Amino acid sequence: MMHTVEWQIGLYLFEEAGTTKARAVLDTATTRFTGHGDAHRNPADPDVPEIGDELAAGRALNDLGRQLMDVAQREVEDIDAATDSGRNAPPGAGWPSADQM
Repeated sequence: MMHTVEWQIGLYLFEEAGTTKARAVLDTATTRFTGHGDAHRNPADPDVPEIGDELAAGRALNDLGRQLMDVAQREVEDIDAATDSGRNAPPGAGWPSADQM
């Protein structure tokens, strides 16, 4: 079975007084997730906005990724509980756990 979807993501960056804030918004058409990230420039460091953008954006995307992993883990656990498949599955079967990634 082939499954193809397109998810839309918006990444918004805001800078003010040596602090860059990022917001990553993922729209899956059925759910919206929002990740946040900040980067703070040391006053002794040169002002290079691209570095703040990269750090804040990376942290926002990491936050978004953690949220997706948490949701997927809960859904797998719910399915396992509802179907009792978790107890009868052979070792190593199914989706990899977060520890295996």
